[in-house]
Amino acid sequence: MLLARPTPETGSMMSERESTIFDKIINGEIPCHKIYEDDHVLAFLDIGPLSDGHTLLIPKEPAAHLHELSDESAAALGRILPRLCRAVMQATGCTAYNVLQNNGAAAHQVVMHVHFHIIAKFPDAGLGIGWSAGRLGQKHAHDLVERMRAAMEND
Repeated sequence: MLLARPTPETGSMMSERESTIFDKIINGEIPCHKIYEDDHVLAFLDIGPLSDGHTLLIPKEPAAHLHELSDESAAALGRILPRLCRAVMQATGCTAYNVLQNNGAAAHQVVMHVHFHIIAKFPDAGLGIGWSAGRLGQKHAHDLVERMRAAMEND
């Protein structure tokens, strides 16, 4: 659940989120099978794995969605994610894996704290997904690109 409160600096509304299980893990209130930790991120084994080595990578910054993260936390995640994928592959012997990151309940996010799943793929275990590909029309693509470029310039 998100709560809104005015910030002292601007008086505008900012989101506050309720504590999650990941906050409790970061704070040491709940134990985890820790793989890696630094000042910005924490990686640990998922307690409900889809396959051997199923790992979670979370930022220590409290944010529910990826787009809410600071550049520093996002960079820290990006710096560790490839190393963590290599570690999962080496430890499990898998040759394929999925990296999954959901934003919002409608996108199947359950814990409202940014997190990445690294899920080793084996013939009988791992992430199963369906993909109903649509078609991208030229005019729609052009309009989307223009709006997205404008949004990035204003960010």
